Amino acid sequence: MQKLQLCPVMATLNGTLVHPAHFLLVGIPGLGPNIHFWLAFPLCFLYALATLGNLAIVLIIRVERRLHEPMYLFLAMLSTIDLVLSSVTMPKMTSLFLMGIQEIEFNACLAQMFLIHALSAMESAVLLAMAFDRFVAICHPLHHASVLTGPVVVKIGLAALTRGFVFFFPLPFILRRLSYCRTHTVTHSFCLHQDIMKLSCSDTTVNVVYGLFIILSVMGVDSLFIGFSYVLILQAVLEQSSRGAALKAFNTCISHLCAVLVFYVPLIGLSVVHSLGGPTSLLHVVMANIYLLLPPVVNPIVYGAKTKEIRSRVIHMFSRGDR
Repeated sequence: MQKLQLCPVMATLNGTLVHPAHFLLVGIPGLGPNIHFWLAFPLCFLYALATLGNLAIVLIIRVERRLHEPMYLFLAMLSTIDLVLSSVTMPKMTSLFLMGIQEIEFNACLAQMFLIHALSAMESAVLLAMAFDRFVAICHPLHHASVLTGPVVVKIGLAALTRGFVFFFPLPFILRRLSYCRTHTVTHSFCLHQDIMKLSCSDTTVNVVYGLFIILSVMGVDSLFIGFSYVLILQAVLEQSSRGAALKAFNTCISHLCAVLVFYVPLIGLSVVHSLGGPTSLLHVVMANIYLLLPPVVNPIVYGAKTKEIRSRVIHMFSRGDR
């Protein structure tokens, strides 16, 4: 492992802040280069699957005018976020596993960290918007068209984008105010705020407090509202006299429920593991990989399988290509 060059970047009254020129990414701790090399191939397959799946959903919704409804427009937003998120993480992971390139430049690491957290917040907001769409469609069907109009959907999308940017924009700056005079090895395949923070030899109270604040006020609040929406949806479904109508109504929520579980269960698990403290373990790394890699791959498969309009369009594309 190379010894990293340190570069003083800011003079202060008490001394100099020291930032490394690079961080070193470990990948999966305990696994040797040979195992990492073979893991690169399924990772490439997952990246291709995530890219093609999410791109197909976005293009199908854009082309099919009958899919220009709130549920599908939110799905297009979700797929766009997943497309960008997978492109932020998987190519660097592939180069790490396949070619053993561990180095990531300091500012590039901070940029990747910001994008990962901001995009995750945007995805959480879109999942909340999709829960609201299902709530209005099932509990107040007569008002659905008047409540979720085209301009309202656009405003919700812009609000999700703005909130993700504003809340997580300070993170790179509060990390730059720290000195990194300990090890410069990031025990993950990508850069996350809590892992970079652990490498500092400065006081990280501001980072800890602000990190906890944004997790609770963004993902925490979103998950509570999503849960509350589904309580109301379940109540409305159970009150319907026809069992067939109730099942049909709830069936429209299955894909969204899967997306919520795929996103929030690893996030909660990762938060619990980090809250226990201690050094980063294999469990930390596995939970982080599941949290970031699973949604972009699973979401297009679930929505493609459960959404009749998207599924029929994909089948039509392949059948036309075979002729």
